[in-house]
Amino acid sequence: MSTATSRRTEPAAAVETKARPALARRQVHAVAGCYFVASFAALGLPPYLTEVLPELGDGAARWAGLLYVVPTLFGALGAPLWGRLADRFGRKRLLLRAQLGLAAAFLLAGWADSLATFAAALVVQGVLGGTFAASNGYLGAALEGHALSRALTLMQGSARAALVFAPIVVGSLTPWLSPHRQYALLAVLPLAAALMLVTLPEPAAAHTGAVQGDGAAPGAEVTEPAETVPAGDPPDARPLRALYALEFAFVFSTVISFPYLISLISQQLPGTGPLMSGVLFALPHLCYLVAAMGVHAAFRSRPRTGIALGFGCIAAGLAGHGLAGSLASFIAVRLVLGAGLTLGLVCLSVLAADCAKGRAPGGLFGSIEFFSKAGAVAAGVAATAGNDWFGPVAPLLTGTAIAVATGLATAAPLLARTLRTRRSPRCPR
Repeated sequence: MSTATSRRTEPAAAVETKARPALARRQVHAVAGCYFVASFAALGLPPYLTEVLPELGDGAARWAGLLYVVPTLFGALGAPLWGRLADRFGRKRLLLRAQLGLAAAFLLAGWADSLATFAAALVVQGVLGGTFAASNGYLGAALEGHALSRALTLMQGSARAALVFAPIVVGSLTPWLSPHRQYALLAVLPLAAALMLVTLPEPAAAHTGAVQGDGAAPGAEVTEPAETVPAGDPPDARPLRALYALEFAFVFSTVISFPYLISLISQQLPGTGPLMSGVLFALPHLCYLVAAMGVHAAFRSRPRTGIALGFGCIAAGLAGHGLAGSLASFIAVRLVLGAGLTLGLVCLSVLAADCAKGRAPGGLFGSIEFFSKAGAVAAGVAATAGNDWFGPVAPLLTGTAIAVATGLATAAPLLARTLRTRRSPRCPR
C-alpha cells in the first residue's frame, strides 16, 4: 500500500517542481529596482548638459545636442553583441558587466577635465552600459509568456520612474554640487546595484510544461505552459521583423517630442514656470506608472489591437500639442500622449515575450534594444533638423505622421480579419 502511495505522489512532486518559475516575484522586483537605481545618472544628468559643457570649455554648449545622443548611438551598436555574449557566457555575468561598465563611465565623466575626455566617457557609457537590454535578457532566460511580459512591463515602469524622478533629484543637488561632478557621485548607484545583483541566481531556462495552479511557491509568479519549437523548425521570423519595425516607429514618434518640448511650452503658454514645465514633461510617464499593469491585464491577449490604439493616441496627442493654447488643453493632450505611451510600451512588451519563445533571450533583447536606440537617435536628428528649419512644432508634426502611418499599417490586418470573420457563414450545428 505504501509503495502504491509513493508511486502516486512522485508525479505530483514533479509537477510541483515544474510549476515553480525560475525567478520569484521578489527577484524580478530586485532586477527592476537595480535598473531604476543604476539609471538615475544615465537619465537624470543629460538634460543638464548645457550646464556641464561650459565647465569643459564649450561656453555656448554647442555640442550638447550631439553629446546627448552619443550614449544612445554607441549603446545601439553594442547591444546585439553583448546580448549574444550573454547567451554564451551567462546572463548574470553580462548584467553585472553592464552595471560595472556604467559605474566606470560615470566616474570618468565626473572627473573629466576636457571636452574630449567627457565625450570619451559618454562613448564608454554607451559601449559598456546597456543595463536595460541586459536586465531584459536576464529575465527572458528565466520567464516566459505572461510572466515575462509582466516583468518587461515592470522594467519599463522602472525606466519611466527614473525618467520622472532623476532630473528632480539632480536639480535639487545642483546648488551644492555641479551636474558635472554629480556624474562621479552617482557612480555609486550602479555599483550598489551590482552588489545587489550578486545575490541573485544565474537564471536557468524557463520551465517547459509548467502548470498554473497551487504548486507555486508563495509570493512567486507562475509561468504559463511553454510553446516548444520542434527541432529543425526555427521560429517564424515575420513576427520578429514586425516587432523591430514597431519598436523603431514607436520610439521615434514618442522621443521626437522630448528635446524641444520646453521651448514649445514657453511658446504656447507664455509665463509658465520651470516647475510646471517639468510637470507637463513628466505627465505621460506618470500615466504609465499609474496604468501600466491594468493595461497589461486588458491587452495581454490582444497586443496588436493595443498597439494600434496606442499609435492613434500618440498621433492625436502630438497633433494636439500644436493647437493647445491653455494650460488645461496642454494637460489634456499630454494625458492623451500618455495613454498612447502606456498602450504602446505595454503591448510591445507582450509581443517581445511572445517572440522570446524558442529564441536565445540575450540576442533577442539586444536586437530589440538596437532598434529602440536607433529610433531614438533618428528622432533626435529629425527633431534638431525640424526645429532649426520650422520651429518647435515641426518635430511634433513629423512624429504625428509616423504614428498615423504605423497605426494604420498595424490596424489594417486587424480590420481585414474582423471583416472576414463577420462575412464568413456560420458552420451548421
